[in-house]
Amino acid sequence: MDLTKVLNPRVASVRPSGIRKFFDIVQRIPDAISLGVGEPDFVTPWPIRDAAIQSIEEGRTQYTSNWGLPELRDNIARYLQTRYDVSYDPASEILVTVGASEGIDLAMRALVVPGDEVLIPDPSYVSYAPCVIFAGGTPVPVRTQAENGFAITPEALRAAITPRTKALILPYPNNPTGGVMTREELEALADCLRDTDIMVVSDEIYSELIYEGHVHTAFAAIPGMRERTITLNGFSKAFAMTGWRVGYACAPREIMVPMFRIHQYTMLCASMQGQVAANQALKRAFATQYEDVRKMVASYDRRRRLMVEGFNAMGLNCFTPRGAFYVFPGIRATGMSSEEFCTELLEKTHVACVPGTAFGESGEGFIRCSYATSIEKLREALRRMEAFVRGEM
Repeated sequence: MDLTKVLNPRVASVRPSGIRKFFDIVQRIPDAISLGVGEPDFVTPWPIRDAAIQSIEEGRTQYTSNWGLPELRDNIARYLQTRYDVSYDPASEILVTVGASEGIDLAMRALVVPGDEVLIPDPSYVSYAPCVIFAGGTPVPVRTQAENGFAITPEALRAAITPRTKALILPYPNNPTGGVMTREELEALADCLRDTDIMVVSDEIYSELIYEGHVHTAFAAIPGMRERTITLNGFSKAFAMTGWRVGYACAPREIMVPMFRIHQYTMLCASMQGQVAANQALKRAFATQYEDVRKMVASYDRRRRLMVEGFNAMGLNCFTPRGAFYVFPGIRATGMSSEEFCTELLEKTHVACVPGTAFGESGEGFIRCSYATSIEKLREALRRMEAFVRGEM
């Protein structure tokens, strides 16, 4: 029996993640320094862990509502209202998901039918295009450039829109570039969309990780955009809770109902302990004025400046990121492709980065480095990389 004949060709056509390829290799190298995976190096704060432990001791090991714990949804609504001036009904417009990643999948499956096009900034996070393809749609890259801070321009957006455009994915702060979009820039995109039926999936998972005095603007907070926006967020990045796998999706009820239906029949609910921990994270943030978040952001900021200065000093022009925890230096000066650079770098220096092409064709000539690791490791990684660039390794 030829098993390849029974596979869904859409799924078979999607290539493996370019991030995980290098991550898997680095696990076999004892002295390797990985700048590859986008995960905080902080441990979830103890009071959050303790709340989950206590819930286990109390025997809270059942399913929750498919929508998620009511108190958690209430606190998510409070968080979005007080932090970003966006109002959602916790009973019918907020769905707790298994990480923000599930929210991407739900949004695509609820919106997209075969023949639909979904606009995605290029470069962008590796999961967007596959989720569009899995839903039967066609991902359409919208090229962004360092000269524009890797923001989508109104001109690029208008040029990409066709009669088949169903949605725009708006992932800012951006992975892999660290680019952000100001309120004025987002309002310019909103003006392009007002007379269309194009939906916006706004992935705001890095909304708390902003530097240089920038302020995150939720796309749904822009006048007239709430009705066409699915807001995705979660606890992984800002609260150092990647392994807990708790996120949330917010949208008008008419959009949320089909997303909920898919979630109900596939995931059922996020874990009880993850939701308890997420609820405690928000309660603690409210009580301490986001003290844990502010400390992490301050630490990331120091590392961010170290990395930008280090790459520029070795002759690799590096855009200064204003959000998330990645730098995206250009490596064209070396004469190597992104894939060649990362492969040789890992072989010769045992430093793992991700080729920019893992995030789209516009990523050629760049590499992504996460600075969510210790200052000591970052300094050593920069030392090895400089020696590599200068031909000394």
